[in-house]
Amino acid sequence: MSEDILQKVPALRRGFRFQWEPAQDCHVLLYPEGMIKLNGSAGAILAEVDGVRSVAAIVAGLRERFPEAGGIETDILEFLEVARERFWIELR
Repeated sequence: MSEDILQKVPALRRGFRFQWEPAQDCHVLLYPEGMIKLNGSAGAILAEVDGVRSVAAIVAGLRERFPEAGGIETDILEFLEVARERFWIELR
């Protein structure tokens, strides 16, 4: 893992809101033009994105919650990169 990204702090971009949507039975990312349904893994990762904790802290927390998930660090970093590319989050 790149040390640079681990020290960054991810935050939802302005206009996006993360929440549980009972009607969809999943976490969603709401934005002015619509809604993105998230799978369980994406929901677990975005639930940790609070604009305060670093990527390293998020990885550590999820590794602790899901010790049986091998390679979780790579999955988290790949998801955060996709979320950044789609302008859902920003890395500070």
